[in-house]
Amino acid sequence: MSTIEKIQEEIEVLTQETNQHEIVLFNDDVHTFDYVIDSLIDVCDHTIEQAEQCTWLVHYKGKCTVKTGELNDLKSRCSKLLDLGLSAELV
Repeated sequence: MSTIEKIQEEIEVLTQETNQHEIVLFNDDVHTFDYVIDSLIDVCDHTIEQAEQCTWLVHYKGKCTVKTGELNDLKSRCSKLLDLGLSAELV
């Protein structure tokens, strides 16, 4: 087995073992860009640049995945976004 095949096999195994979930943020006509940016920085540990990019994607595309990870970690983060009045969903 070549090194490339072995690495590919390891990647496939890691992918199968880790169930990734996403928090999707949806556009609304209520909150300001600054409010959404600050919320993403606080709740999702985004950098300013990440939060700004996500905010623009939400604005123009209607939604954006703002955080991926394990379900247990994302549940509380999604709840915090909802508590802040933002439209978010855990998938």
